[in-house]
Amino acid sequence: MTIEFIGIAATQETSESGAATPVNGSTGRDGVSAQTEAAAARGPVVQPGYLRDLARAHEEAGFDRILVAHSSASPDGFTVADQILTHTDRLGVLLAHRPGFVAPTLAARKFATLDAFHPGRVALHVITGGDDADQARDGDLTDKVTRYRRTDEFLDVVRREWTAETPFDYDGEFYQVRGGWSAVRPADPIPVYFGGASDDAVRVGGKHADVYAFWGEPLAGIAERIRQVRAAATPYGRDPRFSVSLRPIPAATETEAWQRAQEILRLTKERTGEVKQYFNLNHAQQRGSQRLLEYAAQGDIHDKRLWTAIAKTTGAAGNSTALVGSYEQVAESLLDYVGLGVSTLLIRGFSPLADARDYGTLVRLVRERILAGAAGA
Repeated sequence: MTIEFIGIAATQETSESGAATPVNGSTGRDGVSAQTEAAAARGPVVQPGYLRDLARAHEEAGFDRILVAHSSASPDGFTVADQILTHTDRLGVLLAHRPGFVAPTLAARKFATLDAFHPGRVALHVITGGDDADQARDGDLTDKVTRYRRTDEFLDVVRREWTAETPFDYDGEFYQVRGGWSAVRPADPIPVYFGGASDDAVRVGGKHADVYAFWGEPLAGIAERIRQVRAAATPYGRDPRFSVSLRPIPAATETEAWQRAQEILRLTKERTGEVKQYFNLNHAQQRGSQRLLEYAAQGDIHDKRLWTAIAKTTGAAGNSTALVGSYEQVAESLLDYVGLGVSTLLIRGFSPLADARDYGTLVRLVRERILAGAAGA
């Protein structure tokens, strides 16, 4: 099995526990001090040099892509993605996009144009939107159920725009197209990643997703969700791949990893109010967050080393469950997800730049063990 690793892009250093990369640019784990990790984000929201350093760190560590996330307050993702692709050689982007704000024909051409300049390095991550207030900040007052119906149509039109060699019409509840056609179409299909934990998300994602993305739940939860999505995809003749998002906290020894985890938790608790204000999202509306909080209520540790304390502290603000242990132990736990059928591992740290550099060890260990297993078989 080929394993894809995805990291995280950012134009400014931010983290639940503080901006964590040392000012002097130290790359080692020992160079990250508690004082630096506790510092608030500094400087402009868009820092081109930081974005370039972060992208190159992921490329050097062996990552395949980095996620360009989206919110109502985020810098424009297409511009950020182009910067990443321009300043790296092979690293791809997973560009998050919310249907409903850009016409699907135009969105399709924007992605296809980006892909034309950087062939095969662009993927679309569909984020329907789980927070009514965040949607409203951009002028969208629809409810969540309506948004998923709209996403379904949006992806219908996007794929037609990408593939139609002659003009096409489309008549839907939300979108009507007459004579749609694009002069720029991807030479190879642009992969569609899809996130969401609600029943509506599974229904729409099962129809459209090439890769269905989950937050870091216990193994039994991921196995359950894989079965659900596969069942939703079967009527459409689709066989999606699966992604899990996790926050590894590795160290040379398990003891050192837990010491670091407890320090991250302490700093996050100190900054809880600031974190919630910064992310400014109502995660209680999101079924994925609800699931993480349900697991957190059952206990801080699941399986071998899945740690839910950060999720509990932040209200499950995004993917917020960690794997804590030595590098070998964390790699083993990542492989446990691979054993369930997961082929994409989205891993990001609490010290974004330093962790991107540090995770090269995890990327190498996981791939070596997969190759060793294949050779043994």
